[in-house]
Amino acid sequence: MPKQKIVVAYSGGLDTSVMVKWLSEKYDADIITVTGDLGQKAELEGLREKAMQTGAAKFYQVDLREEFITEYVWKALKAGALYEGTYPMATAIGRPLLAKLVADIALAEGADMVAHGCTGKGNDQVRFEVGIQTLAPHMKIIAPLRTWEFKSREEEMEYAFEHKIPVKAKKDSPYSIDENLWGIAIECGILEDPTMSPPEDAYQITTNPKDAPDESAFVSITFEKGIPVKLNGVSMTGTELVSELNNTGAAHGIGRLDNIENRVVGIKSREVYEAPAATILHKAHTELEKLILDKDTFRAKQDISNKVANLIYDGLWFSPLFKSLMAFVDATQENITGEVILELYKGNLIIQSRESAYSLYSKELATYTIEDSFDHSASEGFLKIYGLPYKTMSIIAGRKEVLV
Repeated sequence: MPKQKIVVAYSGGLDTSVMVKWLSEKYDADIITVTGDLGQKAELEGLREKAMQTGAAKFYQVDLREEFITEYVWKALKAGALYEGTYPMATAIGRPLLAKLVADIALAEGADMVAHGCTGKGNDQVRFEVGIQTLAPHMKIIAPLRTWEFKSREEEMEYAFEHKIPVKAKKDSPYSIDENLWGIAIECGILEDPTMSPPEDAYQITTNPKDAPDESAFVSITFEKGIPVKLNGVSMTGTELVSELNNTGAAHGIGRLDNIENRVVGIKSREVYEAPAATILHKAHTELEKLILDKDTFRAKQDISNKVANLIYDGLWFSPLFKSLMAFVDATQENITGEVILELYKGNLIIQSRESAYSLYSKELATYTIEDSFDHSASEGFLKIYGLPYKTMSIIAGRKEVLV
């Protein structure tokens, strides 16, 4: 009989490096590793050699950077999707694309199983498994980290050292780092204590705001239908624009986040993130929406933004509800075209200018100068009608004294 095939979602980090070796020992199967390049830089160095050295029979590495930005990140940006109001979800947005890649290759290879390196209490197990169940519903999924004998990252590191598996994590600095173009997630080690401030060595790309340049940087971002297309007047691909903003933002201490958040499985976790480009673009995009969207649409979109963020975080990117909500989002973005200029200074983002041909802002209506064109006399009747339900309730409740 031919050997079974197991396709592994492979990052080359501690967990998946150990997992490939462990699977090759535990199963009579060919191990096929699959890596998606979402812009994780150093994690890709020497990956093929490491995978083959640790027991892989076949290695795939696919450049997904532009697809990641244009088909995944821009959707989240247009939706204004920030989990629990702060986290731009670099990891969560990348997982459905990686799940799709793994499912596609598993089907093409005629694999019997797929395996991932997610823990039993993490969010990523949900994102991978729900995604794969949706895209390849008959594929068996295995999760070694939920069943194997290792009880800690330290035990995994011992196994790696014994089997000569090169890993980046060190016993004295056991951070778990997940990186892509949209941001970096850092956890484990001292970061698990929410009373402790993150050490400087936890941060991978951003300058401490205290050490950032004394001179501000100014960036101009041009949007078309909610998508950033130019940086400082220069047309760029999504990958180029995000990369440039990451470099500029990181140099000025932009994008550090220290979060307590609610995981899908019901526990709270402390996460540290770096997301310079995401922080800048979400700020600019929201400012443009404030200028262009009418009040009711803007308020409705605030609710939808929260729902979309929850769906992404909870691993439901491929759900019917996500698709339906994105239809609403796309409709709101038809006129989100214009330019926003921001100042970057020691970790702060300061809006300098917003401009759009679709702006609903009227200086003549807003001004308090002699140029004021607002009909103040109309307010009296408006307020009588607007406050009438509440006035009526007070009268019926027996409160006869009504404030004038």
